[in-house]
Amino acid sequence: MRAVVARVTEASVTVDGEVVGAIDEPGLLVLLGVHRDDGPDATVTMARKLHELRILENEQSCADTGAPLLVVSQFTLYGDTRKGRRPSWIAAARPDTARGIFERVVGELRGRGARVSTGVFGAKMAVRSVNDGPFTVLVEV
Repeated sequence: MRAVVARVTEASVTVDGEVVGAIDEPGLLVLLGVHRDDGPDATVTMARKLHELRILENEQSCADTGAPLLVVSQFTLYGDTRKGRRPSWIAAARPDTARGIFERVVGELRGRGARVSTGVFGAKMAVRSVNDGPFTVLVEV
């Protein structure tokens, strides 16, 4: 599992002209990709890492501050561009598998007390964010 995590002052996801998920205060925008070999055990570890990642102001985490997370499914994080001009998606989990794992990560975060908004899995989404810093990291499990 792989996540691109950006510290933001605000972020939102729009589907078909309607905002479906948003945070309007400092927090984290998480673009989450699921690998074809990821299993349920990885969900607990990823949720813990995201919730406890100390990249907010004063080296604090969402667990410390209660800052919100906007989590968006992003299969393209496993696009392989090493050969040719067209990415290969073979490393990304199939949609039916990825959806379940994505939902488990979100559930694990909520179970830890995190405030979580999401996009719509599999939809064409417009993601907007105001990066803070900018500060962006890659988190892998």
